[in-house]
Amino acid sequence: MKSRKRLIIILASLLVLIAGGAAGVRYFVNRQVAQNQRIVVTTVAIAQIFDKLDLNLVGVPSTSQQLPSRYSKVAKVGSPMNPSVEKIAALNPAHVYAVSTLKDEYSSAFKDQSVPVTYLKLDTVAQLKSTLRQLGKEYYRTRQANQQIKKIDAAITTVKGRIHGRKPRVLVLMGMPGAGYLIATDKSYVGDLVRLAGGKNVYAAHGQTYLSPSNESLATKKPDVILRLAHAMPSVTIPQFKKEFKTNPVWAKMPAVKKHRVYDLKQPTFNASANMNAAKALKQVSYWLYPKK
Repeated sequence: MKSRKRLIIILASLLVLIAGGAAGVRYFVNRQVAQNQRIVVTTVAIAQIFDKLDLNLVGVPSTSQQLPSRYSKVAKVGSPMNPSVEKIAALNPAHVYAVSTLKDEYSSAFKDQSVPVTYLKLDTVAQLKSTLRQLGKEYYRTRQANQQIKKIDAAITTVKGRIHGRKPRVLVLMGMPGAGYLIATDKSYVGDLVRLAGGKNVYAAHGQTYLSPSNESLATKKPDVILRLAHAMPSVTIPQFKKEFKTNPVWAKMPAVKKHRVYDLKQPTFNASANMNAAKALKQVSYWLYPKK
């Protein structure tokens, strides 16, 4: 009887080991498959994410911005605002990633070429963290994703500890090369940084991320701080901002201008989409909003 019982225990143990081994083999195979997927990204922000997750790419955007060094010799597929669907299709990708804000711009072109596209939401820091979790799980990079999320959470904790007194009123502007500027609401990425850092955006979203400016509206806002995002071509947008602030009398009356609290947000720390510089950007915004803490 004892021998039979011992045999049953041994057999049961072997079955557990075999099942565990099979699961381990399956995990290893799935991980290898995920690692060797042919992936194309269309923005620098997304390339940064894949770099931090230690994943290779077969296609990246053509850009004047600095891409992670591991992608320096990877095929270029056109600018983030106008990617070449033909070049992307020629790379035979398993996955293509773009930001959701550009979905309306080129979704039909991708469909015409039967190119599979996943649109990532990167309008807020929370969405950046969610994207990291999602991709980390999909490509077996949970450890790397959690490391980056931990850094972002640490930055959030730091800036929360600096908030004190009345919330500064903040106006966020986004420069458009050759086309003036737009007002960024609290639904935008920089607007979200302002919220997390303890500021109050003078323009609420009301369902919109960006608004067209008007002197009548601006004259009523009286911001304590103005943040000017040089989204693209800073050599063009920053001089545009300086000319606008010098020639348009509405700015001279604002507290932020009178107290010299107008700041230009430049790449790579700042961008229109949430990216892997979020922790650094958040701390910088915090110091602009609460310089004496």
